[in-house]
Amino acid sequence: MIKVIKLLFGFLICSQLSAQVVLKANGSDNTYELITSVLAPGYKPIEAPGSTKKNCDNHSSFKGTHITEIFDTELNTHAFKFLIHVNEDNDRCKKFDRQRNEIKSYDKSPENLKGTKGETVVYQWKFKLDKGFQVSKKFTHIHQLKAVGGSEKNMPLITLTARKGNPDKLELRYSSALDQNTLNSVPLDVFRGNWVEVTETVTYEEKGNAKFSMLIIDRKTGIEILNYSSSQLRMWKTNANFVRPKWGIYRSLKHASDLRDEEVLFADFSIKEIK
Repeated sequence: MIKVIKLLFGFLICSQLSAQVVLKANGSDNTYELITSVLAPGYKPIEAPGSTKKNCDNHSSFKGTHITEIFDTELNTHAFKFLIHVNEDNDRCKKFDRQRNEIKSYDKSPENLKGTKGETVVYQWKFKLDKGFQVSKKFTHIHQLKAVGGSEKNMPLITLTARKGNPDKLELRYSSALDQNTLNSVPLDVFRGNWVEVTETVTYEEKGNAKFSMLIIDRKTGIEILNYSSSQLRMWKTNANFVRPKWGIYRSLKHASDLRDEEVLFADFSIKEIK
């Protein structure tokens, strides 16, 4: 029997076999409250510009918030709009060679939003890059799976990052420990101006027992853009407490002249644990 628990702005569906959490834009003016109510009620799962810290100003003068909601006519529903500004934004007044506007689950989040060893978790979401989306030779991350705790926590397990090249590409990056390799890459032009749907499935375990797959399809045509699957990867980090997802825009400023003020649309986040 499935028990439905209504949250203030989102909902959580639980059963004996699985637990699913959905974060969906609803057009309210309380976007940060909506995100917080689902990803970490009462805490701070948002790492966005718009604050001051000692002598640092991380674009506090910006009118509004760096994550808003719009009605998207193609989806016929609301979506989250993540904004980033080249000259004004930084990374939480901690680092100034990069900038960050992300949402996440973390240690304050409910347990069913944390990937633990032995669990299988399915992450799903939609995103859309602008037709003119610009990238540099350094990183422009839009998604990460990252460990909390342990000696390898600073190197993400999985990353989707856009990078300038000939042609520009979206790369699926992987790190078994502190190294990093590209598992797959796709020309960025197939993403620009198009809504895509992502399904990422992870069995968090050591090599031999772990599984990972990512499928990205063009929402309008149904065509597969990226399809990667492996049972030969290590999907864990040494002495990690858990692994958590992050979504948004996190990019280097080392080649800032290649970049512009940018926006990325996201919709229909889902995290589902399969026991």
